[in-house]
Amino acid sequence: MMGNGDLERGTATKNRNQSYPQTYYAAGGGRVYDMEYSDSQWTSWLVPMIVVANVAMFVVIMFVNNCPKNHDGLQGDCVVKFLGRLSFQPLRENPLFGPSSSTLEKLGALEWNKIVHQNQAWRLITCIWLHAGVIHLLANMLSLVFIGIRLEQQFGFIRVGLVYLLSGIGGSILSSLFIQRSISVGASGALFGLLGAMLSELLTNWTIYTNKAAALFTLVVIIAINLAVGILPHVDNFAHIGGFLSGFLLGFIILIRPQFGWLEQRNRPAETRLKSKYTLYQYVFWIVATILLIVGFTVGLVMLFKGENGNDKCSWCHYLSCVPTSRWSCNN
Repeated sequence: MMGNGDLERGTATKNRNQSYPQTYYAAGGGRVYDMEYSDSQWTSWLVPMIVVANVAMFVVIMFVNNCPKNHDGLQGDCVVKFLGRLSFQPLRENPLFGPSSSTLEKLGALEWNKIVHQNQAWRLITCIWLHAGVIHLLANMLSLVFIGIRLEQQFGFIRVGLVYLLSGIGGSILSSLFIQRSISVGASGALFGLLGAMLSELLTNWTIYTNKAAALFTLVVIIAINLAVGILPHVDNFAHIGGFLSGFLLGFIILIRPQFGWLEQRNRPAETRLKSKYTLYQYVFWIVATILLIVGFTVGLVMLFKGENGNDKCSWCHYLSCVPTSRWSCNN
């Protein structure tokens, strides 16, 4: 995210008749757990399109930024000058090799004042497609590829697309409630939503996986490390938390799978067939998650458009996004 000149958060076609064991991958690209479950696999095209869209949007951002013409020279010279109007702002202003904060603000960065007082709610969505610099963009897109492609192959583009978009909006809402003096950009909230969905998908489909404990431990460690990074200054951890919680609840709702053996029971004798497609705990998770998601989004949007400050309701919550030390302050 960028505020007051500073940076924050910064091929085969689907064959429905083909059945084979599925393999799940975590953010690092390594195998996490195997599924004892036969299902068709989707071709991933949405996630690559999102990556292309984000890269194309960053090129547009830099074109509009036009550092050689618009920078004031007080912070130094433009970086990589041979790129012309695509060159980056001076590193003192933007160490992530990107545009100025004013350019990001112009193109749709998340800004509380404009959302609440200027009826620009669309910024809750547009900020997801903006990035503060090349480093910011690469980090998010690599994470998206490692996480998103496997999820899309497992569950299809509609469900993964919903998790990505709604988690991004959820992250934007929570960020706007707690960070009101800076602007914020990035797909981090949406990416944390995919991580949250991976966790809830494992929990709700627990019976169809092997190596469950190892899978759960791996995911929890990955999520904890990423959230811990968010307590550093200039990182919008509220977007991470809001996206994670949204994706976690969405995973219980739209990534639910039939219990093990349901699809194969047509070959069993009638007296041995499963009576229910889903287990009782899956239904409980679905109901509770649906209620919490609706209530959470409703309360968050009402508080946001009423202009309330989340820090007034929670005096210690600011520590979730930045913990002051002797090396840095969280006030600026």
